[in-house]
Amino acid sequence: MKKLAIAVLAVLFIAPAVMAKDWGFGVKLGAGQNDPKFLKDAYDSSHRNKELDKSPAVFSLELLHEWALNDEANKIGAKVGWDMYGENKAKEWLGAYNQEIKEESYSFPFTVYYKRDNGVKNLSWFGGVGITIMRSKLEATGWRKDDLSKTKVFPHIVLGGEYRFTNVFALGLEARYNISAKVKKDGIVLSDRSGFGAALTGRFYF
Repeated sequence: MKKLAIAVLAVLFIAPAVMAKDWGFGVKLGAGQNDPKFLKDAYDSSHRNKELDKSPAVFSLELLHEWALNDEANKIGAKVGWDMYGENKAKEWLGAYNQEIKEESYSFPFTVYYKRDNGVKNLSWFGGVGITIMRSKLEATGWRKDDLSKTKVFPHIVLGGEYRFTNVFALGLEARYNISAKVKKDGIVLSDRSGFGAALTGRFYF
């Protein structure tokens, strides 16, 4: 995981600086649908002291490229992102007995979009579709030793807008709808991020 993170960061922060001006990278902070069904079931069925923490937060990095069409204002873009989701965790304890189950997920969304680019000091909008590759892992400590992990591919839809403050920087809002983003293994729902999410997005263009 550490090597993957270093590789992605290298692409996001180094590649745009040495490529064409139509490249850029983005930083996103937002929230989305989050249904940790297995953890909630484990929490509800426990009669011991217990605690359930779930986070809808999503932090993302993305690399993008845009191609101008006949009219410079109309563009086709493509981007790849790295989404890091907030951790879900269920705990229960009674005396010396202690159990903790946590779910960690991350994903790589690939999106192709149409953009109406109205230039600097103006609002532009975009919409697109793509696929997401999500990896979810469920870990248990205490008397349980079984760790479960699974990768799933699902489609998504994106709509958004941004205000271009300068040639280099734009700030905007992006909404995404994940379709059938439930990750299951051995009958257990490891993660379910199906549904809507939104993020505040800062983009830097080169």
